[in-house]
Amino acid sequence: MKQVVKKAIIPAAGLGTRFLPATKSMPKEMLPIVDVPSIQYIVEEAVKSGIEEILIITNPYKKCIEDHFDKTFELEERLNRSGKTKELEMIHKISEMADLFFVRQKEPKGLGHAILCTKAFVGNEPFAVMLGDDVVVNREGEPAMKQLIRQYELTGSSILGVQEVALEETGKYGIVKTASKEKDGLYALEDIIEKPKENPPGNLAVMGRYILSPSIFEHLKEQKPGALGEIQLTDAIAELMKEEKVYAYQFKGRRYDIGDKMGYLKAILDFALERENLREPLMEYICELAEKNKE
Repeated sequence: MKQVVKKAIIPAAGLGTRFLPATKSMPKEMLPIVDVPSIQYIVEEAVKSGIEEILIITNPYKKCIEDHFDKTFELEERLNRSGKTKELEMIHKISEMADLFFVRQKEPKGLGHAILCTKAFVGNEPFAVMLGDDVVVNREGEPAMKQLIRQYELTGSSILGVQEVALEETGKYGIVKTASKEKDGLYALEDIIEKPKENPPGNLAVMGRYILSPSIFEHLKEQKPGALGEIQLTDAIAELMKEEKVYAYQFKGRRYDIGDKMGYLKAILDFALERENLREPLMEYICELAEKNKE
């Protein structure tokens, strides 16, 4: 009998060096997309996908992530006294959206090591992994993680969320080699290669969304450091594939790499244009800039 996916892991322990100096004192996951920290969008996606318990992996310098999802009695009281009911409701929602837990990765040993730190929380259940750098929006349908959960319910096997990338971009991602196509968007996997330097096996890249069998922990424990001297999740998945079926699913939705400056800027623009109170003045400003650049 297939188990239900009810737990999610959000790795958010990276140092965010691509966003220095801002990330010297602020976690990159707390950088706002307009006015909402990017990690909040990931938590909201998990909740909308039916996840009941969420564990966020941080490091000793990221306590403000925990503070963001905690209750703030003084702020709530001030908003209440000021009659700012809309803002008060918004703050309540943040602290009550899910059962959130936190664990610290004490050493920067890679994504695989970070996930290994969650073994006690996960237990012997399948679980979701949602990378803290990746915000995914599917305004036309189900959240990306919900799409993966549906595929897990059909297959009972680990699922990697993938999307196509340009061949010249494959060196930035974990790239999957597919054995066969089961149906629309679902592929049986033959191999997975972390950031191939040449001759990638295809252009389907893993995009920060996974559902993993608890068997992955045994492979993470035995894993030796790989690329960058870190314990790579990709390497452990490659070992898992020797024992169990693993699939890739080409999920629907727009993915933003918040750890990349251009990806971050695109997210801010797109999310702002979705706001009724911002769309018109922002479009006017964009048109003004376009006209100036023509000169």
